[in-house]
Amino acid sequence: MKINIFLLVVMSIVLLTGNRLSAHCDTMGGPVVKASQKTLETGNINYVLVWVQAKDEHEIKNLLEKVLRVRKLNDEAKELADMYFFETVVRVHRMGEGEPYTGIKPVGYHPDEGIEAADVAIEKNSLTEILGQVPEERENTVKEMFTDLQSKMNYDINDVISGRKYVAAYVHFIHYVEGLFSGEEKQMEESHH
Repeated sequence: MKINIFLLVVMSIVLLTGNRLSAHCDTMGGPVVKASQKTLETGNINYVLVWVQAKDEHEIKNLLEKVLRVRKLNDEAKELADMYFFETVVRVHRMGEGEPYTGIKPVGYHPDEGIEAADVAIEKNSLTEILGQVPEERENTVKEMFTDLQSKMNYDINDVISGRKYVAAYVHFIHYVEGLFSGEEKQMEESHH
C-alpha cells in the first residue's frame, strides 16, 4: 500500500513539472542528475550531498534509503524511483541556489550559450573560447574564478565539505559566465560578490 502511494506521488510529480527553460543543473544531462545517477549506481550518497546544503542532508539521506528499497521491486518501480530521486535532488539543489524548480529538462536540452560555454571550458580545461567572447575588462575575473574552480576540482568524494567548496566555485563560475554572455550586468555583479 505504501509503495503504491509512493509510486503515485512520483508519477504526479514527474507529470506535473513545468517546462520553462533555465540553468543546466536541472537537465537530465546536467551535473546534479549525473551525481544522482552515480549515487544510485554506487550507493555513495556523497556524490549528491555535495550538490545540496548541509541543512538538506537529512531529507536526501532518508529519500535515498526509500528509493534504494523501491528500486528492487521491478523495472517500472526502479525507473519511477530513480526519476523521483533526480527530481528531489535537483529541486533541493535549486532551492539552495535561491532558484525556482521547474522540472527536469530532457536529454539533448541545450542551456543558454554562456552556460554551455562555461561547461565546455571546464570540460576542455581551457578558457580560450570564453575569453574571446567576454568584455576585456572581465577577462581577469573569469581567469581568477576558473583558477579557483580548478584548484577545487579534484576533491575526495568522501570529503563532502571540499566537494561543496568545488560546487560553490562551479556554480559561481557558471552563473558569472552566463551573466557575461547574456549581458545581465546585475547578475554578473551579484554572482561576483
